[in-house]
Parts: sequence; C-alpha cells; structure tokens
Amino acid sequence: MRTWTRTVAGWMLAGAMVAQVSAANAQALTADAAVAVALKHNTLVVNSRGDLLDAKSVTQAAASGVLPHLSASFTRSGSFTDNQRLGAGDLRFVSGKLISGPGTIDVESYSNSPVVQGSWNVLDLSAIKGLSSARQYERAAHLRQQTVDNEVTLETRRRFYDVVTAVKLADVAGGALQVSRDDERRVRALFDVGSVSRSDLLKAQVRTAQSELDSLTAIQNVTVTRVLLAQWLGVAEQEMGAVDTLLNAPPQSYDEQQVLANAEKNRPDILASERELAAAGTAVTAAHFRRIPYITVSGGVTLDPKDTQSANFAGVDTAGNAVSASASSVSKLDRFWQGQVSLNWSIFDGLLTQSRINSARAQQIRSREVRDALRRNLISQVHGVLLIYQEAIEREVVSRRNVESATENLNLTQQKYNVGSSTILDLIDAAVQLQRARSDAVSALAQLRVAEAQIERVQGGP
Repeated sequence: MRTWTRTVAGWMLAGAMVAQVSAANAQALTADAAVAVALKHNTLVVNSRGDLLDAKSVTQAAASGVLPHLSASFTRSGSFTDNQRLGAGDLRFVSGKLISGPGTIDVESYSNSPVVQGSWNVLDLSAIKGLSSARQYERAAHLRQQTVDNEVTLETRRRFYDVVTAVKLADVAGGALQVSRDDERRVRALFDVGSVSRSDLLKAQVRTAQSELDSLTAIQNVTVTRVLLAQWLGVAEQEMGAVDTLLNAPPQSYDEQQVLANAEKNRPDILASERELAAAGTAVTAAHFRRIPYITVSGGVTLDPKDTQSANFAGVDTAGNAVSASASSVSKLDRFWQGQVSLNWSIFDGLLTQSRINSARAQQIRSREVRDALRRNLISQVHGVLLIYQEAIEREVVSRRNVESATENLNLTQQKYNVGSSTILDLIDAAVQLQRARSDAVSALAQLRVAEAQIERVQGGP
C-alpha cells in the first residue's frame, strides 16, 4: 500500500514539474492580470453590463414622453365599382350630363396621400420629472456596475492568492516528503545496526506515509484552486497558464480617517444609493404631476395629394334616349396643412395615479434605508478591515520569526544529533516544526495580500 502511494505521489509530482516547465515559456498570470480577465469575462460583470443597458432603455423610454414625435406615411388607395345598376328615377351626373336610370355604371378611383405628422407634449411636467428620475437611475446603474467591478476584483484577488498559497504549500509538502524519506532511510540504517528500536523505525515510516498523503492532498488542492479561479475568471483552466507565486510585499501604512474620507467620497455603492434616493424622490414628484393638466401640440401636412376617378355609363337620359357615356376627373393639391393644440387633464383615472404615487413613495423609503444602512456601517467596515490588515501584518511578522526559530532549532538539533546528544526522533520533530512554520508563513503572506485588497474595496477601489 505504501509503495503504491509513493508511486502515485511520484507521478503527480512529476506531472506538476512538467506542467511548471511547460508553463515557464508563457508569461505568468499576475493578480492584476487576473483582475483584468475577470472584469471582461466574469458572469457578474457581464450581467452588470446588461443591467446598465436596461437602465439606458428606461431612460430612452422616459425621453419619448418629452421629445416630439414625427412620422411619415405614403398611402396609395383604390376603389372599383363594377356594373352598378341605377333604378328608374335614379339620377347621376356623367360627363357633365344628368343621367337617369335604368342603366349600369362602372366607377374606378385612385388616391395618393403622402403625409408627414408630428406631435409634442409641450408642458407635461410628469413626463419631464420622469425623465429626470430615469437619468438619475441610469447614473446609479453606472455606479452599481463599478460596485460589481470592485466586488469581482476583491474576490478575484482572494481566489488568486488561494492558488498561490496552494502552490507554496505544495512546495512545502514536497520538501517535507523528501525530508521524511531521508529520515526514514537514516532510521532504517540505524535499525539495521541496532542503534534504534523497531518502534522508532515504524514511527519514521508512519511519518513518511503521512507526508506522502499530505503531498498528494497539497497537489490536488493546487488543481482545485486553479479550477475555481478559472471558473471565476470565465476562462478554461488549461488556458490560464502558470500563476505568479510572488507573495512578498512591503506592508502599507493606512490612516483610518483618510481611508474613511476616501470611502465616503469614492465608494460607488454609497454614491449609487444617493443617486437612487434622489431618483426615487423625483419619481414621487413625477407621480404627483400626473394630476396636473398638460398641453399637446400636433399637426401634419399632406404633400401633393391626388385623386383620380373614371366612370362608364350605359342607360337612358331624362328624355328617354339611350346614352353611353364615360367621364374622368382629377383632383390635386400642392399641400394640405392641419394642426391642433389640446389641453389634457386626467380628472379621475380610477386611483391609478394614487397607486403610482404610493409605489414611488415605497421605493423612496427603501432607497433611503439602503443609503442610511451603508453610511451607518461604513465606519465599522473601515475600522474592521484595518484591524484585519494590522492582524495580518502581525501574523506575518510572527510567522517569519517562527520560521527563523524553527530553522535555527533544526540546525541545533542536527548538530546535537551528530554528536550523539539528541535522538533521531528529536531531529524529526524539529523538521516537522519547520514544515509547519513554513506553511503558516505562506498562509500569513496570502492573508496580508487579501487584507490589502479588502482595504482597496472598502475605500472604493485602488
């Protein structure tokens, strides 16, 4: 069982090395590059672009109630009457003659009507306020899109550093595995000459097996975190390439009052809530203005209208003589103008206006609560992320000292072991402590970088 585990671990380590060598020729993916990819392909970002288009469409729809409307049409019509019978005593003028029945008449007529029409709600205060409200909602949608971008940026950095941490821990686990195998060989050699007991050998073998399992888990975790990052970026994991594993960064110095001022000034979600509250108030005014009369101006012109008509008659005239006649006429104008000014007033619309007023007020109440909640929580958010960052700095300092102490302890234990004043188990324990210290140091560095990204997010972006 142990041999099979070692074989699989060797295969996976070799595969990881081959993947790293293959990716060496490609440029490593940095955190900033990952953010750029996410801001193009992430699902939340794509959906926010769609929400922005929806907001623009609402603004355009509201503008239609304020802007003039212009339309043009061309109508070609015709009518045909075949074999219309005139009874006795029926009279009809045909070709300038008064014709009486009985007889039959055929009539054919055509009409051309090019028309240009326009209308404009000149003083519709409700529509004007509605357009203003829609524009404010569109500006809020822009800010909401920036909020989504900031959230995606933070989550991208968090997942990116999860990958970096996994790669670093896999390296640490690989080094620990090699140390465990070396220790097991030394213990086996000492056991063969009778210097240690079988119990010591079994402990060394257990530690090697545990290191192999830890290495397998660490390598698998690299793949899992890479897949999660690729899914978040919206690309295939195979296309992502190698990841830049640089974690070292000098700690920043932040002033809490300055961060708070930046957040109040730049946070897109707070600015969006302000816009939405203003838009809701304007929507309430627009709903009230629906009770006010408004003026509509409309008019049109018919350009070069033309009517033609022709008729054929077979019958008798008033003297009783047989008549067969045909006639045609043409009616033509250069232009025909028409216009009107109307005063419109919805006196009672079945409580529809009151319903819209109540709906607008409800939206105003919700928007005000969202704005107030964001401002109430802002101070605690800023204070919280700065505390997290300070804790991350202290954790990184402590972990670095821990690595130095564990390294020195391992060297001292190695020297004691060389002179026979320490056992092989003491040496193994010192190596385990160094492995844990290195793992903690990697995690601390990753947490420090994520804490920096949280500060960027809380104050409205980089």
